[in-house]
Amino acid sequence: MKHFIFAFLLGAVPGAGIAVPAAAQTFDVPYVGAQAGWAQNKVGTAETDAGTAQVDRSRDAATAGIFVGYNIQPVDRVVLSMEGGLNIGIDDRMARSQKDATAAINPEYGFDLGVRAGYLVTPTTLIYARGGYENLRASIRIRDIEGARREKENFDGWWVGGGVERAIASHLTARVEYRYSDLGGDGTEFERHQVLAGIAWHF
Repeated sequence: MKHFIFAFLLGAVPGAGIAVPAAAQTFDVPYVGAQAGWAQNKVGTAETDAGTAQVDRSRDAATAGIFVGYNIQPVDRVVLSMEGGLNIGIDDRMARSQKDATAAINPEYGFDLGVRAGYLVTPTTLIYARGGYENLRASIRIRDIEGARREKENFDGWWVGGGVERAIASHLTARVEYRYSDLGGDGTEFERHQVLAGIAWHF
C-alpha cells in the first residue's frame, strides 16, 4: 500500500524531447501542478465585519494558482483523488459608487479542498467530476454616512465542477476543467464561475 506522501519539490523537469504517453499508473500516485484561466466573480450584497457592502457587480478576471493531490485506483479504470489548491485573482476588484455610499470588494487569494471521482475512457484520458470546500480572503472598503472603513473578510462555501485530464508525457498530464462556487450565505450573495487549464507532475 502506498504511503500518503505529498511531495513539494518537482525534481528534474522532463526534457522537451520526451513524448512517450504515460500509462494508467500515472493516475495512481501523488502529484503537484499549476493552473491558470478565467474567473467571473458576482457579488450582490455582502455582510462583512465592516458593515453591509451593496456591490451588485460582476467582474471577469484572470486567475492562477498551484495544487497538490493524491490519486488512487480502487478498481480498474476508476480514479479517486484528494486535492488542495491555492489561487490568486488578477485584476478582479468590484466596486459600486452611489450618492451616499461606496463599497468595494477585492478578492486577494483563496484555497480549496476537495475530492474527485473519474473514469479512464482510455489508459491516458480521464474524465472526472469534483467538488468540495472553498475559502476566499478579500479586502473590503466601505464609505457611507458613518465614515470610511476597511477590513479583511473571509468568504467560504462549496464548489462543484468537472473536466478532462490527459497524460501527455511520462509523469506529466494536462487538464481543463470548469468550476462553480457558492460563497454566500447569512445575507451574502457571492458566486464564482471558473474555467481553468492546468499541468501536473505525477511522482
